[in-house]
Amino acid sequence: MSTISQLSRRKFLQLTGLSSGGLILMGTLPISVSAVDTLASATGLSLNLFVSVQSSGQVEIIAHRSEMGTGIRTSLPQVVADDMEADWQQVKVIQGLANADYGSQNTDGSRSVRDFYHIMRQMGAAAKNMLEQAAAQQWGVSLAECQAKNHAVHHSSGKSLGFGELAESAAKLKTPDLSSLKLKDSNDFNYIGKNIPIVDLHDMTTGNTTYGIDIHLPDMVYASIERTPYLAGKILSYDHKAARQVKGVLDVIRIEGKPLPAAFNALEGVAVIANNTYSAMQGRDKLKVKWKTNEHASYNSTDYIKQLANTVTHIEGDVFSNKGDALNAFTESSKTIEATYTTPYLVHVPMEPPMATAHWHDGICEIWACTQTPQSTQKTVAATFGLELDQVVVHVTLLGGGFGRKSKPDFSVEAATLAKVVGKPVQVVWKREDDIKHDYFHACSAQYYKAGIDASGDVNAWFARAAAPTIESTFNPSATTIADHWVSQCLGSIPFDIPNVRMERHAAETHARIGWLRSVYNVPFGFGVGSFTDELAHAANKDPKDFWLELIGSDRQLDFKEEGFKLSNSGRSLEDFPYETKRYKNVITTLTDSIAWGEELPEGQGWGLTALRSFLSYVAVATKVEVVNGKLRILEMHAVMDCGTVVNPDRVHAQIEGGLIFGISLALMGKIDFVDGTPTQSNFDDSPVARINQIPAIMKTHIVASDSMPAGVGEPCVPPVAPSIANAIFAATGQRIRDLPINKHLKV
Repeated sequence: MSTISQLSRRKFLQLTGLSSGGLILMGTLPISVSAVDTLASATGLSLNLFVSVQSSGQVEIIAHRSEMGTGIRTSLPQVVADDMEADWQQVKVIQGLANADYGSQNTDGSRSVRDFYHIMRQMGAAAKNMLEQAAAQQWGVSLAECQAKNHAVHHSSGKSLGFGELAESAAKLKTPDLSSLKLKDSNDFNYIGKNIPIVDLHDMTTGNTTYGIDIHLPDMVYASIERTPYLAGKILSYDHKAARQVKGVLDVIRIEGKPLPAAFNALEGVAVIANNTYSAMQGRDKLKVKWKTNEHASYNSTDYIKQLANTVTHIEGDVFSNKGDALNAFTESSKTIEATYTTPYLVHVPMEPPMATAHWHDGICEIWACTQTPQSTQKTVAATFGLELDQVVVHVTLLGGGFGRKSKPDFSVEAATLAKVVGKPVQVVWKREDDIKHDYFHACSAQYYKAGIDASGDVNAWFARAAAPTIESTFNPSATTIADHWVSQCLGSIPFDIPNVRMERHAAETHARIGWLRSVYNVPFGFGVGSFTDELAHAANKDPKDFWLELIGSDRQLDFKEEGFKLSNSGRSLEDFPYETKRYKNVITTLTDSIAWGEELPEGQGWGLTALRSFLSYVAVATKVEVVNGKLRILEMHAVMDCGTVVNPDRVHAQIEGGLIFGISLALMGKIDFVDGTPTQSNFDDSPVARINQIPAIMKTHIVASDSMPAGVGEPCVPPVAPSIANAIFAATGQRIRDLPINKHLKV
């Protein structure tokens, strides 16, 4: 049975060439140039280590991505094992350390399978080829007479050699030209497309796992940090006498925050060091810290969002996309519809808050962290302390959720900073209150839409204008405008066949650390586009499903330049990942054909529908709700996803379901309010996630069969949730919700 293990520093050195008896494979990754000798087939791309075969026959496959419940430590290795013809029961999955030679280890953006599917197949095929070569040489026969199958290489005469028997001789061979390798036909897949149980499952269900808080090192101490309450806050003074009197408290250390930009730096604060977490937190509670005021200390988010809404509704912005002449077309419309939508700040709140342990020794800084980005952790810590990358060793623990929060390594920088001062291993423990009040917040937004409908009921003009704090501000304090690659998320890459389209954006000042959250700007923009499309359908007296299909129009591949877009395609080319309206329409019809769309419903019930393409996948979501005496109940939720080739269907279904539930939390209750520059929420009592009674009793997911390139899975199901619920509420009650969360308008 497949197992999972951590890759130790010693084991890493062994696998990278300082051991014997193992087969070491190098491959190409489309990221960086490695210092390792280049393969003949490489075209200036990096080399990487993924596969080893032990003399026992055990195959070790390195998982270079972070596991946070998605099953990625299973999915990518099962791709390797398939083309390698390895027996899954003899596969051991090893968690890789931070290492640039792996290519990107940034486990966010729904990119793991999308970016590494073909590469992992090549790694498996290369391993198989080398084992076949070794067998051919040992038998003195041609390579064509040898075929790897079921963890052994077989000869046409009937003799065979196991992978373990061939490991030593295969390791001496040169890795084949990857472009020359023949990959398996999809009809011959053993594992790809199959429901392989995740390798972590047994350990997760029995508690035999290592999360960030489970790290225990000899002589380790614990830290709890009182951080600046508002952006760029600086300490005026602090009194630590009472904190030092708490039993178990060892020291109190000031952390000096760097000037803006916030980036991934540690925040200004005071850390209490103790021999246990309880004492550290008790000591922290007794600190008396006074903070200098600054321009962010008076920030009020309610007033700010109202200001943004007024701006986008009434003031001309910067044009970022234009086709035809929308402004003139409105004069020829029989009817015009306008609406303004607002969304609040949001937080990630994974079940496991950020957690990191650091230890300085032997000229290195060693870190254990529940991180989505071990390389970013390595680079940030190295830059902070003037180290070379190989002087920072980053171990990746399991993640109890991430959602983008743990791709910001500020908590690891804190641990490294304190460990260097203390001279012992230090574990920084974040409380839930820390997690919420010191997040990299998902940006609030305001969006204004206007559309014209002609005499035949067709939309002849579409206008959109948006404003939101930009993620770029976290790295450049002068940045105030959402970049093209962010407005391309739903807002600026609509699939509609409308002759006249104009889109504008406004600058928005930033008063908090802004970061990416699961599905990023698709969340607010998906709400705006999905809701406004439904408003147009009702204004045109058309069924929303029919209206969506008409608005999308004929089957075609969108050319962003022809559509007036100056936007990205989730960082991939339209040649490899075309924007296909046929697939967009198919998820809608597949969805509505599978539910009771159009059924007669009792008073107070209604269906809501929306669709969205994000992270190169197509998703449609339909929700059935009931509203009685001002209380909302979600009765059913259905989702259809077309994400191209699927490696592990069970994990995809699980991620769709998880995305829907995550989206329900955001839609119903997701909100962070800033008063005097500080979030007013602090824990699940005032920043709740969905409870089981708020989840629909009927939740069904469907994956469209496809042989297209694999696309994103973890994020695309989140954005359609809010508009599908809001549209269902309108169908049930006639009440149009344009300001999230929904609990501002109905009991949930």
